[in-house]
Amino acid sequence: MDGLRAPVQTYLDHGYGDIRGMSSRFSALVLAHLMAAQTQAGIAGGAAEIGTFEGRLFIAMGLSLAPHERLFGADSFDWPDAGVEDRLRANIAAHGLDGAAATIWRGDSKTIEPATILAALGGPARIIHVDGDHTDEALTADLALAEAVTMPQGLIVLDDMLHPIYPLLVLTVQRFLDAHADWQVAAVIDRESLAGATKFVLARRDMAGFVLTALQRRLPEVLVAGAAHFPGYIAPIVSPTPALPVL
Repeated sequence: MDGLRAPVQTYLDHGYGDIRGMSSRFSALVLAHLMAAQTQAGIAGGAAEIGTFEGRLFIAMGLSLAPHERLFGADSFDWPDAGVEDRLRANIAAHGLDGAAATIWRGDSKTIEPATILAALGGPARIIHVDGDHTDEALTADLALAEAVTMPQGLIVLDDMLHPIYPLLVLTVQRFLDAHADWQVAAVIDRESLAGATKFVLARRDMAGFVLTALQRRLPEVLVAGAAHFPGYIAPIVSPTPALPVL
């Protein structure tokens, strides 16, 4: 298996679980490997997250970037208390992420202009993780924003898909896909727990093969033998427990 950069591997092994949040370590590992595959393929650009909370996944993404690449994070920072942004910044410093390379934006993600992210990153993003308000209105706006700032080779990663608390968010995603025929679900990251829920990795259709090849090369031991079925195509699944039932 191709490895990760030492800082992100160390963080996943020794720091990730110390930060409050609900993104699973498994999904962070998968995203780190997809970002490493991008770097290996010469795909350069910044990373962004809508809904950073206290930085658990945000830091993993930042540590996966090359030294010259930048990071953008947005959150309302109003839950569960007023200290969330301060804890995010403290966590960034504690885990060796260059704070000067990270732009922290406070407010409602529906009000972010694409130019704000593009300016912060110095160009389009190669990956953006969307974990904002879990409503149709918010996800619709976040998907439109993500599509506007992601480079042609980039990935959009959606949190809390197939979640029993938010079962209709997949309809929002399918509506986006119906309106953007050049995009598809390129991979499904299975849940680790109820909190560490399923993620969809979206890519433009000509990059779906890149995602599959990266997973086959870097994480073959967690690839599920079956695939996720979407209209007109299938997508690979990675799971912390990839074995299918034996009947």
